[in-house]
Amino acid sequence: MIFETVLITALCILMLAILANLYRVVKGPSSADRVIALDSVGINLIASIAVFSVLLHTHAFFDLILLIGILSFIGTIAFARFIERGVVIERKR
Repeated sequence: MIFETVLITALCILMLAILANLYRVVKGPSSADRVIALDSVGINLIASIAVFSVLLHTHAFFDLILLIGILSFIGTIAFARFIERGVVIERKR
């Protein structure tokens, strides 16, 4: 009973963190701040799914956690390269 209350509270706090990060994505003063906020949204989403998985007593969401982690990492790298170089994939001609 108490454990479920703690998990639901953690989910609520994580959802508030996702909303705060989404605000930073929209109103970020620079594109680097927006990339960091998107990465934080991905991390908070992974944590939310993990807490939800524990709450439901299932292992079914572990593949989804791994998929979101990989896509978040690749997206962060792509945005960082775009900010640094102006293009994501360089073509040498």
